[in-house]
Amino acid sequence: MNVRRAFSLLCREMAEVVHIETDAQGQTHWQNFDFAGWREISQLKAEFEPEGFDWIHTVRFQIAVPRIIRLLGYDKLPRQDVKFNRRNIYARDGNRCQYCGKKMSTTELSLDHVVPRSQGGRSSWENIVCCCVKCNVRKGGRTPDQARMHLITKPVKPKRSPVINLRLADERYSSWKQFLDTAYWTVELK
Repeated sequence: MNVRRAFSLLCREMAEVVHIETDAQGQTHWQNFDFAGWREISQLKAEFEPEGFDWIHTVRFQIAVPRIIRLLGYDKLPRQDVKFNRRNIYARDGNRCQYCGKKMSTTELSLDHVVPRSQGGRSSWENIVCCCVKCNVRKGGRTPDQARMHLITKPVKPKRSPVINLRLADERYSSWKQFLDTAYWTVELK
């Protein structure tokens, strides 16, 4: 979720910050903070660890952007539908050409209709894959079978946003992975 929504939930006491601290012995401790508590901790972090956080500056104070917040309750399930867009397709395929297998930057990749639109193919999760320009030109307006090419993985609609997996690989979000892997089961419920 975005920062604005996170702070809105914190201010309305609908969520709390889950913060990880590692002591001198390397032990990991989890602490929960409401908005006021997180504001106090942020003042200390601003003084001693300013480069460790992203910051929001207001007229009266600055506050660290929390990496993890936990909803205290909800009355409906979050939306599960994954948006069909270029970024999610690249993330689903891992920025890898689905014909030759080479990993490339997004500027070197294009999107390919497995069954071309000229043959009745639609723009859907199951019919679009990442493809390098060289393989896309080779395949042309044919199906993979017609072009004597094969797909590395069959395209499917992801159940969860594939961009989250990319973010977990970023060092700034390592606390998410650690929280999701282990601490989720040990955080005290209220």
